[in-house]
Amino acid sequence: MDNVSSTFHSSRQPVYRAEYGAAYCGDSLELLADLKDGTVNLVVTSPPFALQRQKEYGNEVQDRYVDWLLQFARLVYHKLTPDGSFVIDIGGAYEKGVPTRSLYPFRFAIRACDEVGFKLAEDFYWFNPSKLPSPIEWVNKRKIRVKDSVNTVWWLSKTEWPKADVSRVLTQYSDRMKKLLQDPESYYSPKKRPSGHDISKGFAKDNGGAIPSNLLQIPNSESNGQYLRGCKLLEMLGHPARFPTKLPEFFIRFLTQPGDLVVDMFAGSNTTGSVAEVEARRWLSFDLDLEYLATSAFRFVQPNTPEEQLRELYAAIMAGLPVDMRDYFVQKKLFI
Repeated sequence: MDNVSSTFHSSRQPVYRAEYGAAYCGDSLELLADLKDGTVNLVVTSPPFALQRQKEYGNEVQDRYVDWLLQFARLVYHKLTPDGSFVIDIGGAYEKGVPTRSLYPFRFAIRACDEVGFKLAEDFYWFNPSKLPSPIEWVNKRKIRVKDSVNTVWWLSKTEWPKADVSRVLTQYSDRMKKLLQDPESYYSPKKRPSGHDISKGFAKDNGGAIPSNLLQIPNSESNGQYLRGCKLLEMLGHPARFPTKLPEFFIRFLTQPGDLVVDMFAGSNTTGSVAEVEARRWLSFDLDLEYLATSAFRFVQPNTPEEQLRELYAAIMAGLPVDMRDYFVQKKLFI
C-alpha cells in the first residue's frame, strides 16, 4: 500500500485501504492534481452523465458538461505513463424537449484529442440488454424512438501505441468454432473471401479463445452480492448509477498488468477499485461523497459478514477513523 500512497505529492489519508489500493474522499480535481505526473497506467471511470435533470449523485448540465469534463481530462493526460490509457464510459442523452440526441459524448472525444492531445485508440460500445426502455416520452408514450441501451466508451491514450494485450481478454469460442477446431477439414476449406482476403489453414488454430469485438454486451442487472447485501441490511440505497463489474474488468485486464496503477476519479460504489484488488493491480479511487465511499467498503468484506460488523465498519468510516480493510476484519476473525 505504501507504494500507492507515495504517488501523491502530499501525505493524504484514505477513507479506507485494502491490500493493493485505497479510497479517498474529496474533490477529484484536487486529488488528481496531487498525483505525481507519469505514475498512472490506467484511468477507467464513468462520470456523472450530462442529463437534463439533476440526480442525487450530482451531474453537470449539458451545455456546460464538455468544458467541465475536459478539466479532468487535462489532468489525466499529465498523470498517465507514456503508454497509459484513459477509458471513459459516457452515456448518451436527448436534447431537452425534442427527440434528437445530444452530441456531447462525441464533442468530448473530439476536444480531448484536438485540445488536450489524446489519441483515440479505439471506440467501444457497451450494450446493456437489461436496461429499461427510455426515455419514457419518446419510447413508451409516443412510440417514436427505440430504447437507448448503448453507452459510448472511449479508449484514449497519450501515444498511438499504448500498452495493451488482447490475449488477456479472449472470449469463449462459439460452438461452431469449437467443432471446426476439432476437425478443421470437415468444416472449412481454405479459400478467398468475396472481399479478397485469403483465409488459410491457420484460421483453424486454437488460440485459447476468440478476439472480442468493440461491442461489449454486459447486463447491468446485479441484484445481490455483498455490496447490495450490505446496503440492504443497513437500510441504505445503493449508488444509483453503478456500472457492472465486467466493464472495468475488461479494460483492467486488457490494458494493464499486475502491479500497475489504476485510478477511478468518479468512484461511486467503487466497482473499479474492487476489481483492481481482485486482479492484483494497485488502485486509487476518488469520490466527493463520503456516504457512497463508506458503503463501497462492503465490496471488500467477506460474504455473509454479520450486520453489526458492517455497521461498525460504516460508522468508523463516517467518523473519519483510519480503516485498513485487512486489519479491521482480521481482528474480528472474518477472514477464514
